[in-house]
Amino acid sequence: MRILHFSDLHIGVENYGRVDPETGLSTRLGDFLDSLDQVVEFSLNEGVDLVLLAGDAYKGRDPTQTHQREFAKRLNRLSQAGIPTFLLVGNHDLPAASSRATAVDIFPTLEVANVHVGSNLQNYDIDTPSGPLQVLAVPWPRRSAILSREDSRGMSIEEVRQALEERLTGGIEAEAQKLDPNVPAILTGHVTVNGATVGTERSMMLGQDHVLLVSALDRPQVEYVALGHIHKHQVLRSEPPMVVYSGSLQRVDFSEEGDEKGFCIIDLDPSLPQGQRMTNFEFHKLDARTFVTVDVSVEAQDVDPTASVIRAIGRKDIADAVVRVRISLPAEADARLRETEIRAALEPAHFIASISREVTEARRTRISPSEGQDLQPIQALGLYLDSRNIEGERRERIMRKAEELIEQDAAGPEAFATEPVAPEVESEPVTTEGAN
Repeated sequence: MRILHFSDLHIGVENYGRVDPETGLSTRLGDFLDSLDQVVEFSLNEGVDLVLLAGDAYKGRDPTQTHQREFAKRLNRLSQAGIPTFLLVGNHDLPAASSRATAVDIFPTLEVANVHVGSNLQNYDIDTPSGPLQVLAVPWPRRSAILSREDSRGMSIEEVRQALEERLTGGIEAEAQKLDPNVPAILTGHVTVNGATVGTERSMMLGQDHVLLVSALDRPQVEYVALGHIHKHQVLRSEPPMVVYSGSLQRVDFSEEGDEKGFCIIDLDPSLPQGQRMTNFEFHKLDARTFVTVDVSVEAQDVDPTASVIRAIGRKDIADAVVRVRISLPAEADARLRETEIRAALEPAHFIASISREVTEARRTRISPSEGQDLQPIQALGLYLDSRNIEGERRERIMRKAEELIEQDAAGPEAFATEPVAPEVESEPVTTEGAN
């Protein structure tokens, strides 16, 4: 039995793209769909029995008709081939109000063959070409489904998050005990796990994440734990059952510049005893759009700073890449910098994200007006923090606070009128990329 595990597809992320003249759609949408096409082709050609998306099919809770159409086209190819797909509900798939449908509820509503949606913390029985499989689904929790208003009355955000973590851990344990030991089982969760390396997706997440321990997920009743929500591929536990973040299929922004992108392949032998059924694991790399940063430090005695910048660009492979150039230079050299020639040197790039200058004495960063008008607030803040060399935990705290403020502004007063007695914990997506 072969399972393909991927996550955080995020159809709808269109920052750092341009309009494709042939399709009329964003070239970045094309990037994400091309990665999904590679998943589908591999599944059709390599004997995959289940395709598992561990959350966040779309970038936002309200995908456009075009995004829904393109996603459904690819699911239909798998469905027609008799390959089941399991779609776990992630935080970006959740609606703003608990009474509304998720972004992927349309598939079970239409009773699309071979498409299953994991919207509740429970076990799902899937018939695959190689026999039955059990999937213990741990979707991104709706607080209202776990804690009542009375439960959370008077609690702080931290206390509500701790209560959520305890309820989730208990729910996972209870469902694991119900699994049939004679049928292979896997667990899939859209969660943050303690110890995981958080990458760029911090710009895609808002609010305070609940965090689970690895021990809450590595149940002996399951053969493999397929995780989503964090964009960086990583293996948190290598012993059975393996606990793995597949990572996203495409880079979202520059904090994922060095990350490998792809999906995971897991082979199970149903005839072996419980806990010993996984026979092979492989991370299959994809050729995702590259992001390239060119850092240049211009010396005060440099008579031609433009030539120095162009030489630095020449040392990088920028063909079809999303590129940013960060130039540090003294005030006297700033006036000698010819941006037109720098842009000409960047012509092979797919997209010029920014050409920023840090004037060292004044410690200020300049961005050209054409680039500045397209920046979203979270991107502008990221560039500012880059210019100030603010990294690590301090950067995380600043970005997280900014994201919370943006969420509050985007949600409007209605979002805070529904549950006035308890703070909301769910991380809800907003449009923070140019088109997280």
